[in-house]
Amino acid sequence: MTRSRRLLALALAVLLLGGLAAVLVLRAAARAERTQDGDPTVARGEVTLARPDALVFLNGAHGPHRGSLVSVPARTPQAERTASDLNCLRFHASAGTGVCLNSTPGALSQENRALILDSGLRTLRSFPLAGTPSRARVSPSGHFAAWTVFVSGESYGSAFFSTRTSLVDTRTWELEPDLEKFAVQLGGKPYSAGDVNFWGVTFSRDDDTFYATLSTGGQTYLVKGSLARRSVVTLAQNVECPSLSPDETRLAYKKRVLRGASLWREHVLDLRTMREQPLAEKRSVDDQAVWLDDRTLAYALPTEGAVDTTDLWTIPADGTGAPRILAPAASSPSRLG
Repeated sequence: MTRSRRLLALALAVLLLGGLAAVLVLRAAARAERTQDGDPTVARGEVTLARPDALVFLNGAHGPHRGSLVSVPARTPQAERTASDLNCLRFHASAGTGVCLNSTPGALSQENRALILDSGLRTLRSFPLAGTPSRARVSPSGHFAAWTVFVSGESYGSAFFSTRTSLVDTRTWELEPDLEKFAVQLGGKPYSAGDVNFWGVTFSRDDDTFYATLSTGGQTYLVKGSLARRSVVTLAQNVECPSLSPDETRLAYKKRVLRGASLWREHVLDLRTMREQPLAEKRSVDDQAVWLDDRTLAYALPTEGAVDTTDLWTIPADGTGAPRILAPAASSPSRLG
């Protein structure tokens, strides 16, 4: 290579490296600008579960309102957030009833409790939790609440973990402390095993039918249960954290797509045909999705570049479209009204 060609190649390399550096700097600056300008605005105010067309969720932004239940208009979910005095690790609400799983410092360790709330966020009953809060759901009527905790292990991707799922009737306050006491039919036959775990309850409008995840023998199953009969039957394999659609024709759920790893893909199951539809979200979703309406799902994903907060995303429930951000620094959504 001649000297002139070497100089030309060197100049081109310098230009390319300089251009790449400029792009990286601009991206970093844009990211920093989004971080500064995109922090959710939060103000203390009145939050009620009786407000129509509202979206409530837990605020994940750092600051004095971190962990607070907040409210925004459902049509403008990135508007200024109204923060309550209620702090939770998991939350769900329906028909003016809320369930808040929280943790407060105790004498020797953290004290975990499930709070059943009225529409004004006043505590009606409080129940001690046997472990770390994981999932929470209220029935469409508000007459039942369910929650799941980790008794051992801290993740559904762990090799060894144990859960406990409880249900309570919010009219009589009759508590079912452990769903594992229900009779199980697996493959049409009575089944019993020491490794049975349940999690991720979702309720029907009839105040009797529910769906949940059953884990046993290294497999997960979708089960359909009856509160009155205290029993469940298996319907399908590889279904976790189901969520029943408002029209009760479909279940959204996370499906493990890589055995032995914490990698799930969000799907929707048609209960009439038992056909499943993978959704357009390609990232691993470790959450119990919420239906915003009969066409749209919401779920939490870890915030990029952060280790202690999540963002809420939405996706069409028919497999089309693309994920879009619903609310940054947020979790545990419930659509009211």
